[in-house]
Amino acid sequence: MKIEKSTLERMKTLTELHGAPGFEDQVRDYMRKEMEPFADEILQDGLGGIFAVKKSKVEGAPKVMIAGHMDEVGFMVTQLTENGMIKFTPLGGWSNDVLLSHKFKVRTAGDRQITGIIGSVPVHFRKGEGKNKSVELDDMLLDVGADSREDLEAMGIRPGDSIVPDVEFEVLEQENKLLAKAWDNRYGCLIAIETLEALADVDLGCDLYVGANVQEEVGLRGAKVSSNLIKPDVAFAVDCSPANDMLGKKDDIGRIGEGTLVRIMDRTMILSKPMRDYMLETAEQHDVKYQYYQSPGGTDAGSIHVSNEGVVSAVVGIVARYIHTSHSIINSEDYMHAKKMLMELVKGIDADRVEQLRGR
Repeated sequence: MKIEKSTLERMKTLTELHGAPGFEDQVRDYMRKEMEPFADEILQDGLGGIFAVKKSKVEGAPKVMIAGHMDEVGFMVTQLTENGMIKFTPLGGWSNDVLLSHKFKVRTAGDRQITGIIGSVPVHFRKGEGKNKSVELDDMLLDVGADSREDLEAMGIRPGDSIVPDVEFEVLEQENKLLAKAWDNRYGCLIAIETLEALADVDLGCDLYVGANVQEEVGLRGAKVSSNLIKPDVAFAVDCSPANDMLGKKDDIGRIGEGTLVRIMDRTMILSKPMRDYMLETAEQHDVKYQYYQSPGGTDAGSIHVSNEGVVSAVVGIVARYIHTSHSIINSEDYMHAKKMLMELVKGIDADRVEQLRGR
């Protein structure tokens, strides 16, 4: 399965955009541009989530929502020190051991992006027990090459600015392996755009709402707003989950190259039996490669499925190695299986299917 050049170009653009939680506007602008040609309408909620609407010709058709999230894990500037260093706080979940000596970019109010390196006191100068201890986040600093607070302010850097990793998209030696930052969750933004495009000329038995939320990484916040706005009957969250296959064990859960995920449970949602059966039926019927998955994390489906009077929901996802770090790797074939799965799931939904998924 060879991925199209246009998809690779979209992957590069999306993953390299700067979009920390609460600062998703660059990603939103790109999604609006890409979705508008295939949309009957574009909706934007009050927090900044964006959704394209494709209306069914069927009167009173049920609503199906496809929701990625635009934000990536990042940081916020909290303090400028007198000697020109930057203190910061996390936006989303980070492990301390993946930060030191990595390049990051600060996005200023003037929309400049300034490169820096996260550092700490060198091990040579640490004393006592602290010499062999891991470095805590509170002890890390971002160094952009300034000599003073005044230098930082002259660059336009202020507390409240956002910080994300500075990483370029790259196709690895085995061309189905793709390296980038922010697969969690520019994967979801990409599959939303390309599913809408692929279904542009397909008559559906449902009204389709396709897009992405804000601030997922800080508590599934945007999904609460968009689901209340759209009031879907069925929802598919599209998200990227952590792979756990580095040791090469056969019983590892979440292996890149093993297809899209049937996510049976996580800490925010349990997949319903009718939806699980529908996903398995769809995968088997359309030759979609899939793997069962459970996660200690959560997705926007966790908020969507308990919104309004309750929404039958599922996750159509893939895994990436090393998510919530500067660099992560996916298998492009997993993406293509996920896209096929999502398209066929949507094409099979009408009023009767919704009743079936609700267990009625």
